[in-house]
Amino acid sequence: MIGRKSENSRIRLHFARPHEKNIGKVFEVLHEGPADEETRKDYDYMLDHPEEYYSHYYHYYRRRLAPRVDVRLVILVSVCAISVFQFFSWWNSYDKAINYLATVPKYRIQAMEIAKEQGLLRKAKEKGRNKKSKEEIRDEEENIIKNIIKSKVDIKGGYQKPQIRDLLLFQILLAPVHLCSYIVWYCRWVYNFNIKGKEYGEEERLYLIRKSMKMSKSQFDSLEDHQKETFLKRELWIKENYEVYKQEQEEELKQKLANNPRWKRYRRWMRNEGPGRLTFVDD
Repeated sequence: MIGRKSENSRIRLHFARPHEKNIGKVFEVLHEGPADEETRKDYDYMLDHPEEYYSHYYHYYRRRLAPRVDVRLVILVSVCAISVFQFFSWWNSYDKAINYLATVPKYRIQAMEIAKEQGLLRKAKEKGRNKKSKEEIRDEEENIIKNIIKSKVDIKGGYQKPQIRDLLLFQILLAPVHLCSYIVWYCRWVYNFNIKGKEYGEEERLYLIRKSMKMSKSQFDSLEDHQKETFLKRELWIKENYEVYKQEQEEELKQKLANNPRWKRYRRWMRNEGPGRLTFVDD
């Protein structure tokens, strides 16, 4: 059957025009060789419609020149590259936060006191005596202070210490686990608070407050503890209380802006000059 089909193809190509014969021979080679199914379909279509020679050329060279790369491999490499970029970016932010805290007197003094109690600074000086320069000793002491700050200070929010599980690659791998955990959490929430009518605990109250404020978990975690205590004292998980608090914050912001010299100058300029406008005047 294949032989008959190939013979019919050669007969039809014999009566085709020269430019049709060229592309036809190309597709015939692909047809007789180990070509894929789509190429065979293009070949059969060419035999049925030899007059569409420009279209045949296009389909042939499109398949010939198209990159044959597995899409799954491209996605995997892209996800890995993004994850590596995330890790180094987050680590850089964490280092900046530690370097900043090392310059804050409150944390620096506490770190130096801990280092003195543990004898770390004295050991650094004894090791560096007659062997290291003053700058090297100073750098070593600075590293000791930063390491103590890393171990004692819990940095939260966008500058926290990067975790492997937070990377995109691991988030994708753990997505089924997170989905199951969320379903279990949501079912417990509905059962305990919507059905049984239990009172909210502190964790649930803070969750409702965070949702009302439309803040991400990292943003909310970066707030000071005394701020969260204020939220709890004012019972901001209750919608009515939060609306009052929100209105107060807006009024306070307006008051600060009203007393701000720069804001006053801007309002004066807007009142006198107004925003820029584009006008079209016919000559």
